[in-house]
Amino acid sequence: MLNEFKSLMTLLQSYLTWVLNISSGKMAACILFLFFALLVILESCWPREQRFSERLRQSYRANIQLFTFNSIVMSLLSISSLWALAEQYSDKGLLNYITNPLGKAILAFLALDLLLYIWHKTSHSFDCLWMFHKVHHTDPYLNVSTAFRAHFLEILIINFMKAMLIVVLGIQEALVLANEIIVTFFTMLHHTNISFRGERLLGRLIITPYLHRVHHSVKRHEHDRNYGSVLSLWDRLFGTLAELKPAEIGVKGSAPQDLVGLVKCGFTRADRSPVQPVNLDTMISEAAYYKAEKRGFYPGSELEDWLEAQSEIK
Repeated sequence: MLNEFKSLMTLLQSYLTWVLNISSGKMAACILFLFFALLVILESCWPREQRFSERLRQSYRANIQLFTFNSIVMSLLSISSLWALAEQYSDKGLLNYITNPLGKAILAFLALDLLLYIWHKTSHSFDCLWMFHKVHHTDPYLNVSTAFRAHFLEILIINFMKAMLIVVLGIQEALVLANEIIVTFFTMLHHTNISFRGERLLGRLIITPYLHRVHHSVKRHEHDRNYGSVLSLWDRLFGTLAELKPAEIGVKGSAPQDLVGLVKCGFTRADRSPVQPVNLDTMISEAAYYKAEKRGFYPGSELEDWLEAQSEIK
């Protein structure tokens, strides 16, 4: 496992150097690696769900191998970095009409976060995009390394969309770097196998692990929820938020758990059942049960849990 961590550190540095094409990529990689190591320690000491060690190692191997492959592909393609685009267009975009630096930073962050939400929702809506995105959903054992399980074609599309937004808005280089660090950290946090006090309360503002677990449910009417990257605002605003406990994580049927299989998986036909009508009372019951579980089934709040779940789901 230590060797895999060292490999990940090297790959984080190479990836960020490719994306940002600056010496700051090394500093950002160090920061993110420290976050990664901290999250690994937390999920090892206080796991939300117990995992068989061999299957967890298999997940780490597959995810790091895929991340290695993606980094090599990106380097070989020699695509212009986001940093280079920001350097070239930072004085030409729409954000130049805003003089307040803080206001400019907040708008840049919100725009990028909304872009990722829209992309994520779109990739679940169209089979031609779900083909690539489903690779991320094939991990049946969510852990911090699942954040790096992505098909290289999906990464290309996402970075192309980011590049377009950087050009249109004229997002400055420092803001691009800050956003890459924030998004990568939250992506790792989402998949970490941990639970903590105040998680539900914090979920009113940001996407936390318990919210993102729903998104990895085998059931389509559950995994077509909670698309947010950092903020849960977009899911609440567009009605895609769900607070449920998924019975099973992954995708229906057997899924590859090796590098070659995962790369090939992105080119196979998307096989998903259409969304079936869901019994509203069943969803409310599941949500109310999860709320009761979060407070240790302490008696006296059953009606309150039901009404709150009913309000949220409707």
